[in-house]
Amino acid sequence: MFQKMRSNKKGFTLIELMIVIAIIGILAAIAIPNFISYRNKSFCSRAESDGSTIAAAIADYFAIPSNVSLGGGIGTLNSGNGVKLSGNPENVGTIGTDVNGTITITVTDASGRCPEDYRTAQAAVVASETNGWTNQIYTKYMAQ
Repeated sequence: MFQKMRSNKKGFTLIELMIVIAIIGILAAIAIPNFISYRNKSFCSRAESDGSTIAAAIADYFAIPSNVSLGGGIGTLNSGNGVKLSGNPENVGTIGTDVNGTITITVTDASGRCPEDYRTAQAAVVASETNGWTNQIYTKYMAQ
């Protein structure tokens, strides 16, 4: 007459599900700010990479024995004059020289998203010609 009830214990309990959700929330709270920080530092890296690319192009130019000075090649670099720099919007680079013959390459981070704490830690020192940041501009020095 009466059928024996079968115990059916498949699945997870509510407490188990809540613990898993809490663990995922903690991991996300740690990972998301780090991800944002790494992503923003990539904007700094783009400008620094552009500076190194320009420096390599200048080194290639001076590898030709007849090229002894930059001459009329000093100015602004962007897609308007045939040079593609990274970033969206595009970074802008400039080349200049001082009286000592030091070549100064500056690249402006057009995105404006390079974090201030990174720029402060990597600050440029003009007196000692140390590569680094001043506001949203990365400066690289080359001895001629």
